[in-house]
Amino acid sequence: MDIDPGTMAIYDAISDEVSKGWGELTPVARLAGENFNLLVRANSGESMVLRVATDPEVDVDLETAMLEKLATAGIPVPTIVPDGDGATDRSVFWDGRPVRIRIHRFLPGQAWRDAPASKALGRAIGETLAAIHVSLIDFEPAGGRRTHSWDIATCTRHRDAIHFVEGPERRRILESVLHEQTAIVEPSLAQCPSGMLHGDANDENLLVEQDAVVGVLDLGDALHGAFVQDLGITLAYAAQHPEAQGLTLPAAIVEGYHRKRPLTAIERGLLFPLLRSRLASSALVGARRRAKTGQHATWFSHEETTWSTLEQLATQSPREGESALCCDLDVASPPAPDVPALHEARRRTASPNLSLSYDSPLHIVKGRGCYLYASDGRPYLDLVNNVCHVGHCHPRVVEALSRQAALLNTNTRYLHEGFVEYASMLTKRLPEPLDTVFLVTSGSEANELALRIAQAATGATDALVIDGAYHGHTGRCVAMSPYKFNGPGGAGKPDWVHVAPSPDHYRGQVHGEGRAVGTAYADKLATTLSEAQKRGRSIAGFFAEPILSCGGQVPLPRGYLSAAFEHVRHAGGLCIADEVQVGFGRVGDTFWGFELDKADGEKEAIPDIVVMGKPIGNGHPMGAVCTTRAIAESFANGMEFFSTFGGNPVSCAVGKAVLDVIDDEQLQNRALTLGRHFFHGLLGLKDRHEVVGDVRGRGLFLGIEFVRDRETLEPAADLADAVVQAMRARGVLLSTDGPLHNVIKIKPPLVLDAGDIDMTVRLLDESIAKTVASPTASR
Repeated sequence: MDIDPGTMAIYDAISDEVSKGWGELTPVARLAGENFNLLVRANSGESMVLRVATDPEVDVDLETAMLEKLATAGIPVPTIVPDGDGATDRSVFWDGRPVRIRIHRFLPGQAWRDAPASKALGRAIGETLAAIHVSLIDFEPAGGRRTHSWDIATCTRHRDAIHFVEGPERRRILESVLHEQTAIVEPSLAQCPSGMLHGDANDENLLVEQDAVVGVLDLGDALHGAFVQDLGITLAYAAQHPEAQGLTLPAAIVEGYHRKRPLTAIERGLLFPLLRSRLASSALVGARRRAKTGQHATWFSHEETTWSTLEQLATQSPREGESALCCDLDVASPPAPDVPALHEARRRTASPNLSLSYDSPLHIVKGRGCYLYASDGRPYLDLVNNVCHVGHCHPRVVEALSRQAALLNTNTRYLHEGFVEYASMLTKRLPEPLDTVFLVTSGSEANELALRIAQAATGATDALVIDGAYHGHTGRCVAMSPYKFNGPGGAGKPDWVHVAPSPDHYRGQVHGEGRAVGTAYADKLATTLSEAQKRGRSIAGFFAEPILSCGGQVPLPRGYLSAAFEHVRHAGGLCIADEVQVGFGRVGDTFWGFELDKADGEKEAIPDIVVMGKPIGNGHPMGAVCTTRAIAESFANGMEFFSTFGGNPVSCAVGKAVLDVIDDEQLQNRALTLGRHFFHGLLGLKDRHEVVGDVRGRGLFLGIEFVRDRETLEPAADLADAVVQAMRARGVLLSTDGPLHNVIKIKPPLVLDAGDIDMTVRLLDESIAKTVASPTASR
């Protein structure tokens, strides 16, 4: 027989042990498979298969148990040929290590990949796979609950091989597929029926004859998991068949499977993402292997069809994929929404200044964790929503809201434990003497209330703010927000508002790092105070975000806040920390942004009033003002304070749940660790791209400033926006901000992981390069 020298060399190395166990065997041909499979012929003329478990991940005992179980169920699997001593396998040294060798009886039949792709055969394949799963329900062999490199449930382990793939478009496809794996597949597998799986029911491991499956081979990848994982693998190979005609053959397999074991709605939604995940796994494993060696007898047998199929399916949404795969099932599918009609209806009913994000607006229908999901099923990594602080629709927050809403929701004119418990939880996280709480329904309402309190406590009327600041959308909040009153439609600064220079170390009046910069900017604030006093004005309160948000994601320089507070108090004003954007652990090093000075070794900056909003309710409308008992009493001048919905039992239940989740899931520490990881990745972008002028922030509150020239600092707002649009097309949501609109802001839910960050940095790297090369091509 014509066998290549490499195959004969392997056989010669183990032939003595083979002969001892099974007698003289004649090699005939190398067979497909990850391990070494050799067709041999006995002296009797019988064809058999010599199997050598060269892959360290193969569990021979598990595969044997699976074969025996499936054989009893009537599944056409190979029969194990025991050796002369009655053992099912033997050990032998191969390539310097012990491996186990086995003999299976040869099953006749044609490899599925070489057979005509009829729908009848597809249905038969689906029925066979379903029969395998039905027979394995409640089967728990030793070693079955494992994972390995081909486990589709954990295929994101191969993300680190994306750099081996040549071509940005191919890398972009892989990023998209693994993004869907993370956002769609992984959270849902636990809700699917599960049991032992074949693990690799591909087009070489299924033997067919006419329109029937006559052999099921190679259970070396068997493991416990969701049954739909197996089906997704099989569909991936069906889609590669030379006669597949798109997803027609995969749809026939789904139809056959569903007849034998009906698929749940969740399983149906996972079919297309799993199909693509298997293709991506094959591409990435292959790319990693090619980086080591370009020659192997079986490793690259599907390389060309894998890529052609990935590219063919690249533009299909999960919804479109599910519709195509389940088109022959007798199940109801919700109608596809008419997004343009929805857009037009909103335009007719909403004010023109109610904006939409992105050139192509998204129709978002669901949120979970750090992901938002569009009506076409596509997931988007949400890197701008610091409102859903502990993750979209966190189950503990949802449960707390639902439970309390079903019991009682009323106002604060009645006694209720929830108010007291929640207020106590807030004040315990604040330094003394901040011990009194007002609960409202938004950050804007909270800042409006803080101004009233400061005016009552001081007898003054004016507010001091930082240039570029934004403190809310109410009338007086807009009036003391330079970001608004100096922006489009703004009326300019009113007389009662005084603006200190932005302490921007990059673009401001004083550049650099360290305490000297903070002191210099605090002195400039003191000058603003002095000028106001010379005009007969008195300051009721100084409103300061510990990191300027709309001002461009600008961290306050070291020592600035504590020094600024001293100047304000010397002028008779109160110091108000606006924690609406950065509070509740987002900055990582501390729970509150105003504590960063102390964390950096500077004098502690303790405000007189702390304003909270956005993350406080994880999307539920809440806000809070915390102050001292003395200041609160000065506000109690006879006029009742009442917020209709502020502090209601449902809101308090939500607030408590948010704080508990922050603690129990250690989200502040997560913000610290992941923030540093993110920051490091963004600094790498700055090193590689001249248009990235500055990277700044703390924890998971970061900014990237785009410039055309690093010397003149000419802003590049159009490039920043183009990158945002490009990232939206790649499944990552960002936005721009800052007075010059050239800063990309990053402030995600705190539950994202390092894989999300690494993906974002890779996609930003590609998007920036493409945008700079051709600003319109990136969209």
